[in-house]
Amino acid sequence: MAQVRELNHERVESRARAQRHADRARREVNRKRERKSGVTGWVADRAGSWSLDERDWTFIERQKFFWNPLLDYWFRMEVSGWERIPEPPALLVGVHSGAPFPWDAWAIGIQWWRQFGEDRPLHGTAHDALMAFPVIGAYFRKMGVLPAAPDSMSAALAAGRDVVLYPGGERDSLREWTKRDEAHLAGRMGFVKLATLTGVPIVPIATVGGPDAMPVLASGRRLAKALQLDRVARLKMFPVALQAPWGVSPALLPEIPFPAKIRAAFQDPIEVDPDPDRAGDGRYLRDKYEEVHASLQGGMDALARRRRLPLLG
Repeated sequence: MAQVRELNHERVESRARAQRHADRARREVNRKRERKSGVTGWVADRAGSWSLDERDWTFIERQKFFWNPLLDYWFRMEVSGWERIPEPPALLVGVHSGAPFPWDAWAIGIQWWRQFGEDRPLHGTAHDALMAFPVIGAYFRKMGVLPAAPDSMSAALAAGRDVVLYPGGERDSLREWTKRDEAHLAGRMGFVKLATLTGVPIVPIATVGGPDAMPVLASGRRLAKALQLDRVARLKMFPVALQAPWGVSPALLPEIPFPAKIRAAFQDPIEVDPDPDRAGDGRYLRDKYEEVHASLQGGMDALARRRRLPLLG
C-alpha cells in the first residue's frame, strides 16, 4: 500500500512539473511569435493557434474508408512492437519521408488509432508552414496534429497524451533516396530536453519503405537558399523527386504515392532522468540523443534486411 501511495505521489508530482514546463513554454513561444512579421509572422500566427481539443473523432472515423485499404493493400504495412509501448504519456520519436504529406508518418498515426481508438489518443506533429496552410492545416487539426513546437507538445504530454515527433524535420523527410535507410535526426536534441522536462519516456519508431513512395533525387539546398525559403517558411530544402503523376518534379507538389511496402517497429522505451537540471546538461542530452539514434538505426537496419525489392518492398 505504501508503494502504491508513493507511486501515485510521484505521478502527481511528475504531472505538475510537466504542466509548469508547458506553461513556461507557452509564454516563451508566444513571445517569439509576436516578434515575427510579414509572411513569417502570418505563418507563426496561424500555426500558433492550436488546441488539444481540435481532434474530430467522427471525421477520423470516416477516414477509415480511405486509409484502411491504403495501408492494407497499397502499402501492405506491417507494424510490430506494440507490447513495448509504456503507459501514457510517452514521446514517440522517428524519421519520416515524403513531405509535404509523409505517408509513413501518417500511416503510423492511423495504425495507432486502429490499435487504441479513442482510449489513447496520439498527437502527431507538423511543420509550422503546413499547419498554417488553409486546407492542409484544417485537415491536420481535425486529425489531432499539433505544431511541432515546445508549447503544444509539452501541453499534450502534461495532459497525459502521447506525442509523436520527427526531429529531423524536412532534412529527414526530404533526404535523398540513396539515404532512405539512414536514421537522420539532424543533430536536434530538443526532443531529449522535452522528455526530460516533462518526465516521459522516449519510444523510438523504426520505419522503412516510406521513401520509396516518393523517391527524392536531389535535396535542392542551393535553390532553397536562393529563394530564401528559410526566411519565409523555415525550409532549407527545395527537393526534386520522382513522383506520380508529375514525373521528375518539385517534391512539394501533391502526389500519388508509389505502392511501397512500409514496415515499422516500436523499439524499447528509453527512460530519461526527470531532474530538470539535466535539461541543461549538454553531455547528458548528447548521450540520450545518441541512444535514441542508435535504437532507430538498429531497428531500421533490421527492417531493411527484410526488403526483397528496391521500390516494392
